[in-house]
Amino acid sequence: MTESFGALLRECRELAGLSMGELARRVNYSKGYLSKIENGLKPPNSTMAKLCDHALDAGGRLIEAARSVRTLDRRQVLAAGTMVGLALAGGPRPALDESVLAGMRAAFENLQALGMRTSPVVVLESLRAQVNTVVALARENPEPIRPRLLLLGARIAEYIGWMSQEAGDEPGALAWTRQASELALAGGDREIESYAFVREAGLALYRQDPKSTIDLAQQAQRVGRPTARTLGLALRREAQGHAIAGDRDACERAMDRAVELFDQSRSDGAKYPVLGSTAPDPIGLARGWALCDLGRAVEAAELLDLELTRLPDGSRRSRARFGTRRSLAYALAGEIDQSCLTLAETLDDAAHVDSATVRMDLRDLARTLHRWRGHRTVREISPSLNRVLHRR
Repeated sequence: MTESFGALLRECRELAGLSMGELARRVNYSKGYLSKIENGLKPPNSTMAKLCDHALDAGGRLIEAARSVRTLDRRQVLAAGTMVGLALAGGPRPALDESVLAGMRAAFENLQALGMRTSPVVVLESLRAQVNTVVALARENPEPIRPRLLLLGARIAEYIGWMSQEAGDEPGALAWTRQASELALAGGDREIESYAFVREAGLALYRQDPKSTIDLAQQAQRVGRPTARTLGLALRREAQGHAIAGDRDACERAMDRAVELFDQSRSDGAKYPVLGSTAPDPIGLARGWALCDLGRAVEAAELLDLELTRLPDGSRRSRARFGTRRSLAYALAGEIDQSCLTLAETLDDAAHVDSATVRMDLRDLARTLHRWRGHRTVREISPSLNRVLHRR
């Protein structure tokens, strides 16, 4: 019988006939990191253990082994201040009450609202400072405040992962998303453990990797304790993966199921601010996106036209993202004047939110419009489009 997680991982990998490099590719961790795990130089984390267990068909053995060596996890996470340089000013530590906790949550929600309207670089430093403070306070406060702080820290870390992706930092996005999962587990809640896979599926979606998008979204539906809302977000992402794979039937089945789950869901404000999109109908927006990927450009443009009218004024990031998709759908449908007209409405939002992921879609749109470069409206919009694309 193996005596350590690393030895068990090596045994399972060799039984599966996989090299370290192939396993690293399948679970989206570096070969060097996995090597340190196998050799006992680093402890396993739950996310990595689940991914490896699935990739190696280990039947839960790796998950259980990781759990058995994580008896110190709560102390490790609460000591994260040392690991990532978290510290509070010297002096006596205040005993926190509900009003202080509510104020810290409100401060995060204010930064989150600001992140919907401006560049991620405007909010990232403040978010990092806030999560550092929250986790450091969690180290030094007893129950029942401690888990509440950890769950708030988990939600902030998850949002930092999203803003890191928007800033074009995919490694940072992955690292913060996984840190969010660890903080949530230490706080006694497993929903973010599930949602972390939804976020990783989003990274795969932007790499145009349908298999990883679908696999990660399906794992989100199996691990942790996802609420109906998180399951709906996972199915939404799975549907988008099927769309870029060109599987219309699977896409529609997943999207329809996501709608059912969202109809059932109710946000639980007691744990942490709501996970995922705050749009009134995130499934409708994703369906419009998926229709475009499936080549049904006219339907996509019509649906996105409708859904964009439902977005609140403060949702600049969502307006930029789905507005760009709408203009792309019109261009693919041959409606060049309408594509340029809607793009003119979107570019100001895109410039303000300074999103790396939105720029990916804008570049795709620019390539499509280039086929009509002699068209009057294309010539008129091109300078403004180029300024946003090349803005530093």
